[in-house]
Amino acid sequence: MTEHEWTWLWIPASIFAAAAQAGRNAIQRSLTEQLGTLGATQVRFLYGFPFAFLFTLIAIFVTGSVLPSMNMNFALFVLAGALSQIAATALMLAAMRQRAFVVVTAWTKTEPVQVALFGLIVLGDQISLLAMGAIIVATVGVTIMASKPAAGGETGSSWQPVVLGLLAAACFAIAAVSFRGGILALGEAHFFVRASWTLTCGLGLQTILLAAWMMTFHYEAWVRCLKAWRISIWGGLLGASASQGWFLGFALTAAANVRTLGLVEVLFAQLLSWRVFLSKSTRRETLGIVLIVAGVACLLLTMP
Repeated sequence: MTEHEWTWLWIPASIFAAAAQAGRNAIQRSLTEQLGTLGATQVRFLYGFPFAFLFTLIAIFVTGSVLPSMNMNFALFVLAGALSQIAATALMLAAMRQRAFVVVTAWTKTEPVQVALFGLIVLGDQISLLAMGAIIVATVGVTIMASKPAAGGETGSSWQPVVLGLLAAACFAIAAVSFRGGILALGEAHFFVRASWTLTCGLGLQTILLAAWMMTFHYEAWVRCLKAWRISIWGGLLGASASQGWFLGFALTAAANVRTLGLVEVLFAQLLSWRVFLSKSTRRETLGIVLIVAGVACLLLTMP
């Protein structure tokens, strides 16, 4: 089959990625209590890297394709993606210090719209008006679900959380577009191999950068991260699996499509809340769910 005939694969790949990411987030929440936010973030990179490398070996074996040669465009895109993702995490940490995490999280959900904009500017990824409308509807839905009335300790009326959230979303968007750019820069190799190899290089670079930072400024957190390897392995597996799904999607369609469909992660989390915690949806959450489903459905209907 040609790569064009595999284009449909971005849909199940994105849904799988969203489900795996929901599982990874559950593990990461428990790790945050043990390792702190920085240590839990490093788990994604350090323990995800071996699995990403394994995915690359599997891709080469299954497809019979050779490992693509790297070039300057690939290196620059991967570097931009790695640094942008780390910067987004740093902005989220800054939000935590300001006790405005809920507000910032809501604004980070504008990522799909920013992905569409950056994708058009950087890679020339064309998005139809109908698809753009669907992306906006789904984004509004997930933003409504993520936002909550400000509690006593939240700085909901301040402009800083809005700026932090938009900047974090921009960094996440730049990362998504950059990694897609890296995948496309690898040329004619099989898309499975290009996606897997880009993921491996990205995680490897992020592991090195964050490890150097932690060993210099947060050595105790680095040691705790290494000692918690038993549960961290599962976080790494789910994180790498989620990223593999995202990167396969990036190889086959515009990053905006992938990240918009990936908003179903919120629905998975809500379902888990219903089943495990027996919680009921508020009117705000119900409205958000309806908008997400409507936006995603419209997006899929615009696909050729």
